[in-house]
This record gives sequence, C-alpha cells and structure tokens, in this order.
Amino acid sequence: MVEAGSLAGRRALVTGADAGIGRAIARGLAAEGAQVVLHHLGNPGGARETLDTEIHEADFTRDGAAEGLARRVLSGGPVDILIANAAIERRGPWQEITAQGLSDHLAANLGSLLTLCQHLVPPMAARGWGRVVAVSSVMAARPRAETLSYAAMKSAQVTALRALAREVAANGVTLNAIAPGAIETERTAGRYADPEFLAAVTAKIPARRQGTPEDCVAPVLMLCSEGASYITGAEIPVDGGWTAGDAPGALPQVPG
Repeated sequence: MVEAGSLAGRRALVTGADAGIGRAIARGLAAEGAQVVLHHLGNPGGARETLDTEIHEADFTRDGAAEGLARRVLSGGPVDILIANAAIERRGPWQEITAQGLSDHLAANLGSLLTLCQHLVPPMAARGWGRVVAVSSVMAARPRAETLSYAAMKSAQVTALRALAREVAANGVTLNAIAPGAIETERTAGRYADPEFLAAVTAKIPARRQGTPEDCVAPVLMLCSEGASYITGAEIPVDGGWTAGDAPGALPQVPG
C-alpha cells in the first residue's frame, strides 16, 4: 500500500496527461500530495480537465521539443518524478513502414524519454532522490506486425531504462516501467463498444476483462513511493495476466 500523502513536497511531470492512462496517473499523484505538471499535444482542454495546474504543450516528433519542455518545466522548480506516458501508435502493414514513420516513433516514444531523462535525472541524482516511470506496453512482449514500430520502441524504452538505472541507483534514483495490456480509454472506447471485439479481447485475457486507466495508477504510485526504493530497472505488467499467456480456451485471433 502507498501511504496517503506520501508524495507531499514532490514535483512530478506527467507527459500525455490530457486523457487516458496519463490523466489517471496524474490525478493519482496529485491525490498523494504531489505537485503535478502536465504535458499534452493539441488538447489543452483535456489537460485542464485532468487537473487545475501547470500545463505545457510539446510535439515530441519535432526536433528540440522534449528539450524545450524539460527546460520550461525546470524553470518552475526541480522535478522529482517523471512519468513518461506520451507516445504515438500508428498501425499499418509492416511492408509499408516508411523512414519518416519510423523516425516519428523513435522520436516520440524513445527519444523524448531519453532527452527528458538527460535533463531531469542528473538533478535528481544530485539531490539524492528521484523516480522515473515509463508507460510501456504489452506489445513489447507480444508484438504484432501491424504495430511493429510502436512495439519496437516500447521494447527499447525498457532497455534504456535498465541501462540508466544501473548508473544512478546508488544516488537514490529509480527507473522503472509499467506495461499496460488491453486498456479501454477515451481513444479506444469506440472499439470496445463493439460486442464482438470486446468478447474476442476479453477471451484472450486471463482476468477476463479489459483494463481501465485506473488499473495503472496503483503500480505507478508504488514505484514512486519511498517503499519502492529497492526496485529499479523493472517492468511491471498491468495486463490481467496476458503476458503470462492466453486465457484457457481463448479464441484464436483478436481482431486488430
């Protein structure tokens, strides 16, 4: 359990916090007393709906955007917690992946994480405390050809976190990830409203239900807590057991 108010006095940056998992995590951090700074892309209203707090916009596919965000946020004070949630996922035939599409996935899903860590983690280490949690994906462990670029970058995220975790563990900074599975958000609600799709998805998941953004909050709060100071370089599946294997008697194919 995370003790109520355990993050009081900590300042957190949550990327992609205007909806879905990012919104839920941001609200969870605030409920534990953290001062939360929000990032969004093209949805200021959604960000304001998440929390009444400091808000910044940045397009991580653009050169210098992540660095600019880090500098703007740091100008308002130190950052103790980074939640790297923002990502792009563009599906399509793997034979049609373009250099630009791959570059955009690299920049948004991996490059932004590295850049934010470059600017935020050294000051954390100097102060002797810090937490980085990236929102990875079940697709890193169960990739599909139509999401090849996205899945590859999510896998690379975890590798990067593990590499950095070794460098700053002795300085009180931890870097971990959660890997959500089939999570119903505002963006995917239309697909889950299709009974056939919902039945096919939940039949594959041992927990027999889709996840919610709120399912991702407790693992993140745990990783950000004092009690998790000895956990670093880890990835926690939040997928109803899907990475352990398909549910017994699962349907053979989940619609894309």
